[in-house]
Amino acid sequence: MFFSGFVLDPDRAELRGPDGAVIRLRPKAFELLRLLVAHSHQLLPKRVLLDTVWPGVHVGEDSLFQCIREIRAALGDHERQMVKLVSGRGYLFAVDVSTATDAKPAIQALPIEASGVSSRFLRTRRTTARMIAGGATAALLLGAFAIVKSGLFSDRSAPVVEVMSFVDTTAEPREAALARGVSAQLIAGLSRIDGLQLIASAGQATAARTAPTHLVQGELRKSAQSWILQTRLIDTASREVLSVVEAKVDAQQPDAQRVQSRLAAGVGYTLALKLGRLREDSPTPGSSTADIAIQQAAASINQTTKERFATARTILETYLAGDPDNVDVQVALATLHLRGIQMTWYSPAQINAAENDARKLLEEAVAAQPLSGSAMGAYCRFLTATNQFAESLVACTKTLSLNPWDGAALFQLGLTQLQLGRFEDAFATFLEADGFDTPDVSRWTWLLGAGLVCIVQDRNEEALGWLQRSIAITPASGRAHMLLAVAYHRLGRDSEAKEALAKGLALRPGTTATNIALRKDNASDAYLRAAGKISSNLVEIGLPP
Repeated sequence: MFFSGFVLDPDRAELRGPDGAVIRLRPKAFELLRLLVAHSHQLLPKRVLLDTVWPGVHVGEDSLFQCIREIRAALGDHERQMVKLVSGRGYLFAVDVSTATDAKPAIQALPIEASGVSSRFLRTRRTTARMIAGGATAALLLGAFAIVKSGLFSDRSAPVVEVMSFVDTTAEPREAALARGVSAQLIAGLSRIDGLQLIASAGQATAARTAPTHLVQGELRKSAQSWILQTRLIDTASREVLSVVEAKVDAQQPDAQRVQSRLAAGVGYTLALKLGRLREDSPTPGSSTADIAIQQAAASINQTTKERFATARTILETYLAGDPDNVDVQVALATLHLRGIQMTWYSPAQINAAENDARKLLEEAVAAQPLSGSAMGAYCRFLTATNQFAESLVACTKTLSLNPWDGAALFQLGLTQLQLGRFEDAFATFLEADGFDTPDVSRWTWLLGAGLVCIVQDRNEEALGWLQRSIAITPASGRAHMLLAVAYHRLGRDSEAKEALAKGLALRPGTTATNIALRKDNASDAYLRAAGKISSNLVEIGLPP
């Protein structure tokens, strides 16, 4: 088997590099690599990998992680672009593999269910079993009413989508391959969306029940500066163009995988939002008055001051009093409460009331519209921010099942993994979000998350790049400057550390080492030790304790 200049010889149990030299791997690491390569571009759940590589032996995920690290080191996959972690699901070998024409299959094909192409019912059943095992009773209830409300057991038909072959306007072999790759990634992402049926290319739908209700057409072109992908979502019955989405990626980007990923995500994120509105049980047109209220509140809160926060809260509470069942306003007010808590704009006596109100609003919103990405995404963020990790893992995963390219949900999932001490998983999740780079409004968050993981792991030079990229997009609440100060301090660059701290305090006056730290409840000992070191560093630089 050949890939990226490497040769994997299963008969000799050898991996050879591009220079022909043998690269040594431990037997289990080689067996795992053989499995991944044999199923390239196919998601393999962790449980399948464990059961296949260690048959009949109970081993923890640490053994799997060690083998993955060994494989990445052997392949020089430092950016984790070859062996990719799909957060909460498994691993994928994202490299094209070729074999000699007379070669025998290196490994028996996995059953469809094991390979992750299972029915929604089986996926839901496995998720429910994991929740029960983890004791996440509230998470189980969340999944239960979401399943019932989402229509999995109803007669209501889900949108049936067919993705047509993308048109390549350049007529060049490289560009044609890129168009096929982007199309494949878009199809892979859409196939993960709950409440959506995806069918193969035209001519293969033989029964009326599989006829597409919607078509996705795409065109790839190249300008002097950018790769440009334009897609159209079309209602097959009326031929109405429901949405036109365009994504651009720098034409000078040397990494073809990143170009494919960002183009697919750039259109996929918006298509998922549009399809989400189509698959909701009882979609209701947005109220123009509600939209105005939310926009006014956003205009106030974007000024990032306590006074503007109070103005935004008054606007939303006033509107909600007149329309208490408006899901959009419920989500907006709950999100505002959360921002106030995180920015310490509520007094200690007000925090509990704000948390309780936010939870009540979000639970009502999710119950009313369980297939609403905005409602579930806000609930994911709330549960992460309040350290209810068993529930947040489920809510964030559910959010990603509604929109796999939701970088904001990936950021919250990464924060949960980080505080549970799963540092490698967290970093991989932030990298996945950076690979998608959607939505634009959240781009700074996963860069901040990646920088935080680097500092937790004492990779301070690497942290600088992530944090500087985050700040270049927006200084946000000042956290990135605080972490930047820690990285500079650890590298002995004290004047730059003090300057970064001063900028952070200007953005976040009144900050102390105590009130800027994330909450401690339910966090792992490994994370708490690392967080304690960060707090100590900030005090050493000059932050009040």
